[in-house]
Amino acid sequence: MTLITLRQALDGARRGGYGIGAFNVTDVVQAEAVLDAARRTSSPVIVQTIAGASAFASDELYWDLLLRTISHYPDVPVVLHLDHGPDEATCLRAIDAGFSSVMIDGSLDPATHQPASFEANVEVTRRVVEYAHRRGVSVEGELGTIGGSEDGGTHKEIVLADPEQAQAFVEQTDVDALAVAIGTSHGAYKFSSPPDGSVLHMDLISAIKAKVPDTHLVMHGSSSLPADVRAEINAYGGSLPESWGVPEDEKARSTTLGVTKINQGMDSHMAFMAQLRRSLAQDGVTVDPAPGLRAGRAAMRDIVAERMAVFGQAGHAPQFADVPAFDAVRA
Repeated sequence: MTLITLRQALDGARRGGYGIGAFNVTDVVQAEAVLDAARRTSSPVIVQTIAGASAFASDELYWDLLLRTISHYPDVPVVLHLDHGPDEATCLRAIDAGFSSVMIDGSLDPATHQPASFEANVEVTRRVVEYAHRRGVSVEGELGTIGGSEDGGTHKEIVLADPEQAQAFVEQTDVDALAVAIGTSHGAYKFSSPPDGSVLHMDLISAIKAKVPDTHLVMHGSSSLPADVRAEINAYGGSLPESWGVPEDEKARSTTLGVTKINQGMDSHMAFMAQLRRSLAQDGVTVDPAPGLRAGRAAMRDIVAERMAVFGQAGHAPQFADVPAFDAVRA
């Protein structure tokens, strides 16, 4: 067992009553950290990346390396997922490259970076779903707008999801999973004080789930932003401002309300960079980047393993032993 689809993974999570973490990676070293954590905890896992997010000049080269890395973990059920595909063409490129799942983020107009109309979101999502489903690939859509910035670029305002629109969206697109905006935010700066019910609208999860019971719900922008990791980054030259993320107990509670996919990016990237910065600061002679990268990989592996325990996915890899592996239909 290596590659499976998002639908297969999240159907298993629903049956088992837990959530599955989707961890953003921007290089193969980070992917190895996530996969090592999954192996350590015997977890199904979603490895996800954003087009153009790596240091590689070619997405296709990087994506091929991700697939080759995953093939070295035959004991781990893995979804390779494109996060926040900005347009139809990018999603189709990822599908043709062998991804088992893609997200089409039709909530924003890619030309203006302003909220797209509901009708435009439906249309582009429907087209991606038609192409993907013919090839056995799962699709995640987005309704409402998750705030912040998933790639360090344009910062988006939060537009909360509407349960009635969610039902219409699913009926018209047939998405496998739906990212719902409930007040969370992308990036290393989320909230200026600990979030409460006026910020995190957890009640929306239950309301939307009641409208779309057969569609998996996704929580984006849910990193916790650990204060001790931020302090270590800043101790070694960083300048991250004080900020609060989504508490671990709220993420765990979301899995009881209907969320089966929980996106994480900043926590693991912060852990990686904290140890990389420490390594570089403490060793002013070594010019080989490998020792620092190894330190970052180990720190990222450890925090991802901790999150897997919180989400409840730890120990559930054997549940997927009989699930047919995804067989990519290449272009």
